[in-house]
Amino acid sequence: MSQVTVHNKNFEVYIAHTAIEEAISTMAAKMNADFKDKKPLFLAVLNGSFIFAADLFKKLTIECEISFVKLASYEGTQSTEKVKKLIGLNEEIKGRTVVILEDIVDTGITINEMMAQLMEFEPAEIKIATLLFKPAAYIKRVHLDYIGFEVPKVFLLGYGLDFDGLGRNLTDIYKIIE
Repeated sequence: MSQVTVHNKNFEVYIAHTAIEEAISTMAAKMNADFKDKKPLFLAVLNGSFIFAADLFKKLTIECEISFVKLASYEGTQSTEKVKKLIGLNEEIKGRTVVILEDIVDTGITINEMMAQLMEFEPAEIKIATLLFKPAAYIKRVHLDYIGFEVPKVFLLGYGLDFDGLGRNLTDIYKIIE
């Protein structure tokens, strides 16, 4: 589908699934090299990153674990700029390498808050991997270690990204048609 309609808004394909797969393969190869002597814990931020996390995790050949946390900062098509921790961390991370998996880093408020919360548990290091990064919207200074795509400041949908709960199941990433 080159165009879709969700909640009466129209979207067009922006990043095809084949390009997404290539970016994830590249990211996984770098992580396999970077973490070959470590046993990292990957923390996938729900709900949006679940597809990205699953596809990335299948390509990792290193010894590693995965867990999920849930944070929320979006309402409709705009960031609320408020982060709420909805589901906590159950694994021991003290002294461990932790890799946060995000579907998209927009303003950086969510990732900044998550980093602050995780640092209280004294991990050895925290790395951040995001499929999508919006540099024009980014207002924080947290370093992003792995980036699949830099994207403009537009609303995106699909491949885990939703618009008020719908569209996560689309295999491509779509941008809103203004």
